[in-house]
Amino acid sequence: MADKKENTTVSGNVMFYQNPQPLTKDKHQKFGVSPIAKPFEFMADQHFMPLTAPEFGAAAASYPIIFAGEERNPLAVMGVRTGENLFVNDGEFEQDFYLPAFARRFPFVLANDKPNGRFVVCVDEGAKCVTSKKPQQKFFDGDDTSAFTKEAFQFLQNFERDRQATERMIGVFKELDLFEQKEMNFQGQNADGTPAEQQRIADYYAITEDKLKGLSAEKLKEFTDNGYLAVAHSHMVSLGNWQRLVNKTLRRVNDAAAAEKK
Repeated sequence: MADKKENTTVSGNVMFYQNPQPLTKDKHQKFGVSPIAKPFEFMADQHFMPLTAPEFGAAAASYPIIFAGEERNPLAVMGVRTGENLFVNDGEFEQDFYLPAFARRFPFVLANDKPNGRFVVCVDEGAKCVTSKKPQQKFFDGDDTSAFTKEAFQFLQNFERDRQATERMIGVFKELDLFEQKEMNFQGQNADGTPAEQQRIADYYAITEDKLKGLSAEKLKEFTDNGYLAVAHSHMVSLGNWQRLVNKTLRRVNDAAAAEKK
């Protein structure tokens, strides 16, 4: 939490946060969160979600996990079309699937206060669940943060710890040249039922079994001991979920077409 007496300057843009502001007692004494209709609407147009290494095991049963860009950022792929999250329906998240911590921390987030060399806890004042009108869960209880906010702070600290550990892991994977460039293609159907033109839906990086086999016995033992091998295997297993995304997309397309005919 930012001290209201300090000059705090936060920087950085975060996916689906509209107006993150440093959380202070002076400004947010009466604020908190309350249940809303369509609570996951904020992520409905995001077809991927960042992941940390400790999440790979749980997320691998739900989504393809890929590594993207020069930094090889790990992402849970939640849709094959830009602007469409296949796991959010009418603002509700499908509970049978894993919800990444990146989304669970909302509306809180840590922002970088570079001038003071620290991170500051922020809350998205633009979030629909954030209110100053009799919130169900208040941010402050008297002069102190509420139990709800303390729990959120702990979650943010754990998330940041996991994020930094994930960056270190990715650095090791890059040094050992474990990534290979891959692509995923999608082929739907035309209105007459014939196969449509194939479309590339993703260019990404993946770890392969052949790359892991090239590691020394000493390095493999190190990977086993520090959990990196489990992360790599979870990633490889997760790629079997591409077909789930294709199937869900085709069902949405068919449902939309059927609705238009009514």
